[in-house]
Amino acid sequence: MPENGNTDTTDAIVVARDGPIATVFLNRPERRNALDRSMWQTLGDVCAALGQDSSLRCLILRGTGGKAFAAGADIDTFETERGDPATARTYDRIMRRALAAVRDHPYPVVAAIEGACLGGGLALAAVADLRLCGQGSRFGVPVSRLGLPMPIPEIETIMRLTGPAPMLEILLEARIFGAEKAFALGLVHRVVADDAVGTEAFATAQRIAAGAPLVHRWHRRFVRRLLDPTPVTDADLEEGHRFFDTEDYREGLAAFREKRAPLFKGK
Repeated sequence: MPENGNTDTTDAIVVARDGPIATVFLNRPERRNALDRSMWQTLGDVCAALGQDSSLRCLILRGTGGKAFAAGADIDTFETERGDPATARTYDRIMRRALAAVRDHPYPVVAAIEGACLGGGLALAAVADLRLCGQGSRFGVPVSRLGLPMPIPEIETIMRLTGPAPMLEILLEARIFGAEKAFALGLVHRVVADDAVGTEAFATAQRIAAGAPLVHRWHRRFVRRLLDPTPVTDADLEEGHRFFDTEDYREGLAAFREKRAPLFKGK
Protein backbone atom coordinates (compact mmCIF):
# COMPACT_ATOMS: atom_id res chain seq x y z
CA MET A 1 0.00 0.00 0.00
CA PRO A 2 1.20 3.55 -0.63
CA GLU A 3 3.23 5.36 1.95
CA ASN A 4 1.74 8.71 1.00
CA GLY A 5 -1.85 9.88 0.71
CA ASN A 6 -4.88 9.50 2.93
CA THR A 7 -6.08 6.02 3.77
CA ASP A 8 -9.50 4.76 4.85
CA THR A 9 -10.21 1.16 5.83
CA THR A 10 -13.58 -0.59 5.55
CA ASP A 11 -13.52 -4.30 6.41
CA ALA A 12 -11.46 -6.06 3.73
CA ILE A 13 -11.36 -3.00 1.47
CA VAL A 14 -8.78 -0.23 1.91
CA VAL A 15 -9.11 3.09 0.08
CA ALA A 16 -6.00 5.25 -0.31
CA ARG A 17 -6.37 8.72 -1.77
CA ASP A 18 -3.62 10.69 -3.50
CA GLY A 19 -5.03 13.91 -4.96
CA PRO A 20 -7.53 13.10 -7.74
CA ILE A 21 -6.63 9.39 -7.72
CA ALA A 22 -8.16 6.81 -5.37
CA THR A 23 -6.72 3.31 -5.01
CA VAL A 24 -9.12 0.65 -3.81
CA PHE A 25 -7.21 -2.28 -2.32
CA LEU A 26 -8.63 -5.77 -1.92
CA ASN A 27 -7.20 -6.37 1.52
CA ARG A 28 -7.17 -10.04 2.50
CA PRO A 29 -3.56 -10.97 1.76
CA GLU A 30 -3.71 -14.00 4.06
CA ARG A 31 -6.39 -15.40 1.69
CA ARG A 32 -4.69 -14.06 -1.45
CA ASN A 33 -7.50 -11.48 -1.55
CA ALA A 34 -10.13 -14.13 -2.22
CA LEU A 35 -13.57 -12.55 -2.53
CA ASP A 36 -16.48 -13.42 -0.27
CA ARG A 37 -20.00 -11.97 -0.18
CA SER A 38 -19.15 -9.29 2.37
CA MET A 39 -16.18 -8.17 0.30
CA TRP A 40 -18.31 -7.85 -2.85
CA GLN A 41 -20.86 -5.87 -0.87
CA THR A 42 -18.26 -3.49 0.53
CA LEU A 43 -16.60 -3.08 -2.84
CA GLY A 44 -19.91 -2.05 -4.39
CA ASP A 45 -20.60 0.38 -1.55
CA VAL A 46 -17.13 1.93 -1.73
CA CYS A 47 -17.20 2.37 -5.51
CA ALA A 48 -20.67 3.93 -5.34
CA ALA A 49 -19.50 6.39 -2.69
CA LEU A 50 -16.38 7.32 -4.66
CA GLY A 51 -18.56 7.94 -7.69
CA GLN A 52 -20.17 10.82 -5.81
CA ASP A 53 -16.83 12.58 -5.27
CA SER A 54 -16.55 15.35 -7.86
CA SER A 55 -12.85 15.84 -7.12
CA LEU A 56 -11.97 12.29 -8.18
CA ARG A 57 -10.51 11.68 -11.64
CA CYS A 58 -9.42 8.03 -11.70
CA LEU A 59 -9.76 4.83 -9.69
CA ILE A 60 -7.14 2.08 -9.32
CA LEU A 61 -8.05 -1.46 -8.25
CA ARG A 62 -5.26 -3.44 -6.63
CA GLY A 63 -4.69 -6.32 -4.25
CA THR A 64 -2.54 -6.12 -1.13
CA GLY A 65 0.39 -8.40 -0.35
CA GLY A 66 1.87 -8.57 -3.86
CA LYS A 67 0.96 -12.25 -4.34
CA ALA A 68 -2.53 -11.83 -5.77
CA PHE A 69 -4.89 -9.31 -7.26
CA ALA A 70 -7.67 -11.69 -6.24
CA ALA A 71 -7.44 -15.48 -6.28
CA GLY A 72 -11.11 -15.93 -7.11
CA ALA A 73 -13.92 -16.59 -4.66
CA ASP A 74 -13.22 -17.69 -1.10
CA ILE A 75 -13.90 -21.43 -1.24
CA ASP A 76 -14.11 -21.67 2.56
CA THR A 77 -17.34 -19.63 2.46
CA PHE A 78 -19.07 -21.66 -0.26
CA GLU A 79 -21.15 -23.82 2.08
CA THR A 80 -22.63 -20.81 3.85
CA GLU A 81 -22.71 -18.26 1.03
CA ARG A 82 -23.33 -20.41 -2.06
CA GLY A 83 -24.43 -23.72 -0.62
CA ASP A 84 -27.88 -23.81 -2.24
CA PRO A 85 -29.81 -21.95 -4.96
CA ALA A 86 -31.27 -19.37 -2.56
CA THR A 87 -27.94 -18.30 -1.06
CA ALA A 88 -26.29 -18.45 -4.48
CA ARG A 89 -28.88 -16.04 -5.87
CA THR A 90 -28.16 -13.59 -3.05
CA TYR A 91 -24.42 -13.91 -3.62
CA ASP A 92 -24.77 -13.38 -7.37
CA ARG A 93 -26.96 -10.30 -6.91
CA ILE A 94 -24.38 -8.70 -4.60
CA MET A 95 -21.54 -9.65 -6.96
CA ARG A 96 -23.38 -8.24 -10.01
CA ARG A 97 -23.92 -4.96 -8.19
CA ALA A 98 -20.20 -4.66 -7.41
CA LEU A 99 -19.16 -5.51 -10.97
CA ALA A 100 -21.61 -2.92 -12.29
CA ALA A 101 -20.31 -0.32 -9.81
CA VAL A 102 -16.84 -0.75 -11.30
CA ARG A 103 -17.90 -1.10 -14.94
CA ASP A 104 -20.24 1.91 -14.82
CA HIS A 105 -18.15 4.06 -12.51
CA PRO A 106 -18.26 7.77 -13.43
CA TYR A 107 -14.46 7.85 -13.54
CA PRO A 108 -12.05 5.58 -15.45
CA VAL A 109 -10.85 2.49 -13.60
CA VAL A 110 -7.38 0.93 -13.88
CA ALA A 111 -6.75 -2.62 -12.62
CA ALA A 112 -3.21 -3.18 -11.33
CA ILE A 113 -2.72 -6.95 -11.36
CA GLU A 114 0.02 -8.53 -9.27
CA GLY A 115 0.25 -12.30 -8.86
CA ALA A 116 -2.87 -14.43 -9.16
CA CYS A 117 -5.95 -13.11 -10.94
CA LEU A 118 -8.40 -16.00 -11.02
CA GLY A 119 -12.11 -16.67 -11.32
CA GLY A 120 -14.12 -13.80 -9.86
CA GLY A 121 -10.92 -11.80 -9.53
CA LEU A 122 -10.45 -12.02 -13.29
CA ALA A 123 -14.06 -10.97 -13.82
CA LEU A 124 -13.49 -7.97 -11.57
CA ALA A 125 -10.34 -6.95 -13.43
CA ALA A 126 -12.18 -7.39 -16.73
CA VAL A 127 -14.71 -4.66 -15.94
CA ALA A 128 -11.95 -2.08 -15.44
CA ASP A 129 -11.24 0.25 -18.36
CA LEU A 130 -7.52 -0.51 -18.45
CA ARG A 131 -5.61 -3.51 -17.08
CA LEU A 132 -1.90 -3.94 -16.56
CA CYS A 133 -0.06 -6.79 -14.92
CA GLY A 134 3.34 -8.02 -13.83
CA GLN A 135 5.39 -10.50 -15.84
CA GLY A 136 4.78 -13.13 -13.18
CA SER A 137 1.01 -12.65 -12.98
CA ARG A 138 -1.18 -15.72 -13.45
CA PHE A 139 -4.70 -15.94 -14.84
CA GLY A 140 -7.44 -18.53 -15.20
CA VAL A 141 -10.91 -19.77 -14.27
CA PRO A 142 -10.40 -23.24 -12.74
CA VAL A 143 -13.92 -23.55 -11.30
CA SER A 144 -14.76 -26.73 -13.22
CA ARG A 145 -12.37 -28.54 -10.89
CA LEU A 146 -14.75 -27.62 -8.06
CA GLY A 147 -17.83 -28.83 -9.92
CA LEU A 148 -18.98 -25.20 -10.00
CA PRO A 149 -20.08 -23.17 -13.05
CA MET A 150 -19.00 -19.56 -13.41
CA PRO A 151 -22.07 -17.29 -13.28
CA ILE A 152 -23.16 -15.72 -16.56
CA PRO A 153 -22.38 -12.12 -15.49
CA GLU A 154 -18.77 -13.07 -14.74
CA ILE A 155 -18.40 -14.96 -18.01
CA GLU A 156 -19.82 -12.00 -19.91
CA THR A 157 -17.28 -9.55 -18.51
CA ILE A 158 -14.35 -11.74 -19.56
CA MET A 159 -15.82 -12.86 -22.88
CA ARG A 160 -16.24 -9.24 -24.02
CA LEU A 161 -12.44 -9.09 -23.99
CA THR A 162 -11.54 -12.51 -25.35
CA GLY A 163 -14.45 -13.54 -27.57
CA PRO A 164 -16.34 -16.85 -27.22
CA ALA A 165 -13.71 -19.33 -28.48
CA PRO A 166 -10.93 -18.29 -26.04
CA MET A 167 -13.54 -18.03 -23.28
CA LEU A 168 -14.46 -21.67 -23.79
CA GLU A 169 -10.78 -22.62 -23.76
CA ILE A 170 -10.34 -20.83 -20.44
CA LEU A 171 -13.44 -22.45 -18.92
CA LEU A 172 -13.14 -25.98 -20.31
CA GLU A 173 -9.41 -26.57 -19.82
CA ALA A 174 -9.33 -24.68 -16.50
CA ARG A 175 -5.62 -23.98 -17.00
CA ILE A 176 -3.65 -21.33 -15.15
CA PHE A 177 -1.73 -19.27 -17.69
CA GLY A 178 0.76 -16.44 -17.62
CA ALA A 179 0.95 -12.78 -18.55
CA GLU A 180 2.08 -13.42 -22.13
CA LYS A 181 -1.05 -15.43 -22.96
CA ALA A 182 -3.25 -12.96 -21.07
CA PHE A 183 -1.86 -10.17 -23.24
CA ALA A 184 -2.39 -12.20 -26.42
CA LEU A 185 -6.01 -12.86 -25.44
CA GLY A 186 -6.66 -9.17 -24.80
CA LEU A 187 -7.15 -9.63 -21.06
CA VAL A 188 -4.48 -7.04 -20.25
CA HIS A 189 -3.29 -3.94 -22.08
CA ARG A 190 0.25 -3.91 -20.76
CA VAL A 191 2.77 -6.23 -19.08
CA VAL A 192 5.47 -4.67 -16.90
CA ALA A 193 8.09 -5.88 -14.43
CA ASP A 194 6.55 -7.36 -11.30
CA ASP A 195 8.00 -4.63 -9.09
CA ALA A 196 6.71 -1.88 -11.41
CA VAL A 197 2.99 -2.67 -11.41
CA GLY A 198 2.03 -0.15 -8.75
CA THR A 199 4.21 2.59 -10.20
CA GLU A 200 2.94 2.05 -13.74
CA ALA A 201 -0.69 1.91 -12.59
CA PHE A 202 -0.32 5.22 -10.79
CA ALA A 203 1.44 6.82 -13.77
CA THR A 204 -1.41 5.58 -15.98
CA ALA A 205 -3.95 7.09 -13.59
CA GLN A 206 -2.07 10.38 -13.59
CA ARG A 207 -2.22 10.53 -17.39
CA ILE A 208 -5.95 9.87 -17.24
CA ALA A 209 -6.45 12.46 -14.50
CA ALA A 210 -4.80 15.11 -16.68
CA GLY A 211 -7.61 14.80 -19.25
CA ALA A 212 -11.09 16.29 -19.17
CA PRO A 213 -13.33 14.01 -17.06
CA LEU A 214 -16.44 14.68 -19.16
CA VAL A 215 -14.53 13.73 -22.31
CA HIS A 216 -13.39 10.49 -20.66
CA ARG A 217 -17.01 9.76 -19.80
CA TRP A 218 -18.13 10.37 -23.38
CA HIS A 219 -15.33 8.28 -24.85
CA ARG A 220 -16.16 5.33 -22.61
CA ARG A 221 -19.85 5.68 -23.52
CA PHE A 222 -19.08 5.90 -27.24
CA VAL A 223 -16.89 2.80 -27.21
CA ARG A 224 -19.59 0.81 -25.43
CA ARG A 225 -22.23 2.13 -27.81
CA LEU A 226 -20.18 0.83 -30.73
CA LEU A 227 -20.34 -2.67 -29.23
CA ASP A 228 -24.06 -2.53 -30.01
CA PRO A 229 -24.50 -3.83 -33.58
CA THR A 230 -27.44 -1.53 -34.29
CA PRO A 231 -26.62 1.45 -36.56
CA VAL A 232 -25.42 4.67 -34.98
CA THR A 233 -28.33 7.13 -34.78
CA ASP A 234 -28.55 10.89 -35.18
CA ALA A 235 -29.08 11.08 -31.42
CA ASP A 236 -25.81 9.20 -30.89
CA LEU A 237 -23.99 11.66 -33.14
CA GLU A 238 -25.61 14.63 -31.44
CA GLU A 239 -24.29 13.39 -28.12
CA GLY A 240 -20.81 14.05 -29.47
CA HIS A 241 -21.61 17.77 -29.87
CA ARG A 242 -22.58 18.41 -26.25
CA PHE A 243 -18.99 19.14 -25.26
CA PHE A 244 -19.19 22.54 -27.01
CA ASP A 245 -21.39 23.74 -24.14
CA THR A 246 -19.00 22.68 -21.36
CA GLU A 247 -16.69 24.83 -19.25
CA ASP A 248 -13.98 22.22 -19.71
CA TYR A 249 -14.00 22.71 -23.48
CA ARG A 250 -13.51 26.45 -23.07
CA GLU A 251 -10.81 25.85 -20.47
CA GLY A 252 -9.02 23.40 -22.75
CA LEU A 253 -8.92 25.90 -25.61
CA ALA A 254 -7.77 28.71 -23.33
CA ALA A 255 -5.02 26.55 -21.83
CA PHE A 256 -3.82 25.56 -25.31
CA ARG A 257 -3.64 29.17 -26.43
CA GLU A 258 -1.91 30.27 -23.22
CA LYS A 259 0.51 27.31 -23.32
CA ARG A 260 -0.38 26.07 -19.83
CA ALA A 261 -1.83 22.96 -18.26
CA PRO A 262 -5.66 22.98 -18.26
CA LEU A 263 -7.59 22.97 -14.99
CA PHE A 264 -10.60 20.84 -15.78
CA LYS A 265 -13.57 20.85 -13.38
CA GLY A 266 -15.83 18.27 -14.96
CA LYS A 267 -18.38 20.91 -15.91
